Amino acid sequence: MSAAPARDLTLSVIVPAYNEGETVEAVARRLRSVPLQLEIIAVDDASTDGTGEILDRLAQERLIDRVMHHPENRGKGAALRSGIAAATGDVIVVQDADLEYDPADLVILLQPIRAAKADAVYGSRFQGGPRRVLFFWHSVGNRLLTLLSNMFTNLNLTDMETCYKLVRADLLKRLPLTSDRFGFEVEVTARLAQVGARIWELPITYSGRTYAEGKKITWRDGLAALVHIVRFNLFPPGGDWRTPRR
Repeated sequence: MSAAPARDLTLSVIVPAYNEGETVEAVARRLRSVPLQLEIIAVDDASTDGTGEILDRLAQERLIDRVMHHPENRGKGAALRSGIAAATGDVIVVQDADLEYDPADLVILLQPIRAAKADAVYGSRFQGGPRRVLFFWHSVGNRLLTLLSNMFTNLNLTDMETCYKLVRADLLKRLPLTSDRFGFEVEVTARLAQVGARIWELPITYSGRTYAEGKKITWRDGLAALVHIVRFNLFPPGGDWRTPRR
């Protein structure tokens, strides 16, 4: 598989946002403090708390490069597809708008791609990086989903569900992604494995939030992920998207 050249790369950061008015500005400012060449694309998924207006203001202040608005709430995966299609950078990553992930980690995560050693880099919450201590059963669920995904993909990831997945843009844009909600993490991992992508994994900082603080993913999404793992791995779409391109 072809690799990105060893040069300064533009990192397109997709920020999906649904009712994240309390944190989205802080996320944008943290991103702008990262010493990388960034393109920040925010996708407001029909928020009702003023998130869209905040994003428009941040765009006027040039903290965000582009804001996209969904007229109806379509889910995180749909927001990410909109952002991926609009991205113009060399590498694409998702940045949740809830302050759980530290943008400072993006500098290290980009290194294997910049060095042409990787096509994708996953930031793992379970490789020993600093993290806030929270829910035991959430960590168990994440590890079980990762284990099941690994059994199908034959990868040895420690954190399949991580938000921080840096992927070469030319590769990510040709993957047939269809998930509308949180199945995106499962789907993109399956598709990367199916094209034989070179995947690295590095530890990251993680400051998870509680449901009182606005966490949205629930046990129902975990059950849905089990179905997604089977579906996306056993029934990939047809076409020539798995053919290596140089």
